[in-house]
Amino acid sequence: MKLHILGCYAATPRTLTNPTSQVLDIKGHMFLIDCGEGTQVQLRKNKIKFSRINHIFISHLHGDHFFGLPGLISTFRLLGRDKEMHIYGPKGIKEAITLLLKLGDSWTNFPLIFHELTSKETELIYEDDKVSVETIPLNHRVYTNGFLFKEKLGERKLNTEKVAKHKIDISSYQNIKNGKDVTLDSGQVIPNTELTFDSPKPKTYAYCSDTAYMPEIIPQIKGSDVLYHESTFLDSEEHLSGKTKHATAKEAAAIAKAADVGILILGHYSTRYKSIELFKEEAQTIFQNVELADDGKIFEF
Repeated sequence: MKLHILGCYAATPRTLTNPTSQVLDIKGHMFLIDCGEGTQVQLRKNKIKFSRINHIFISHLHGDHFFGLPGLISTFRLLGRDKEMHIYGPKGIKEAITLLLKLGDSWTNFPLIFHELTSKETELIYEDDKVSVETIPLNHRVYTNGFLFKEKLGERKLNTEKVAKHKIDISSYQNIKNGKDVTLDSGQVIPNTELTFDSPKPKTYAYCSDTAYMPEIIPQIKGSDVLYHESTFLDSEEHLSGKTKHATAKEAAAIAKAADVGILILGHYSTRYKSIELFKEEAQTIFQNVELADDGKIFEF
């Protein structure tokens, strides 16, 4: 599982910082999560192939999280895309995007499929044989969801030494990896546990931006390997977090600790502060395993 941070700063783009956007590389998928201004430029800078993006998840309809989407869709059209593109986001996103396409007489030459979200309860919005995606209802000034990405348990790994010892034909390998026992010509049954190793533990990534402090999400994200949680403010500006429905670094750390996550990644920083290191220092007074998102940074798990 690899996470590419394309942008992670709050509000407006600047010459050296970009609003929210990231790509999660998980089980062969390249999921684009939020799409602030400048996302397609950041995709190019980070050498991420546009053609590999087939699913886009938009948390809410504030500009710093989706104003880059119309331009990205237009670029897909210019590049001659013909594959389906699925966009998951709040109700209204279809109207906003299609109006721009209509006014510019720029309808896509590929299927553009919108999955509009309205539920304030957790719901499964994507699933295949490798991964699932659930919404994480959040508390912001407009309807907002985070997203919980879960790997599914993969096939078991062959113990080649044991397979060779029992002279098992290659035609049985896939059944063995699927968890089946093997019956030899002699009638002896070789249990699957002797012929395989456990598959790697599935990983989970929880994305939470933007939101006020919301302990209600803790049961859903409990035990996640990685939590990305907004930390717009430091504790000294807690009075602003309540007004704007954003979180502080300490509040993000409190969520991480209570949810017993593996790693907390902070992001969505207000640019009023002289250094993002201040966010890490503050969060580590509550939860130790803290990382800082930054534009162009890659995390591998």
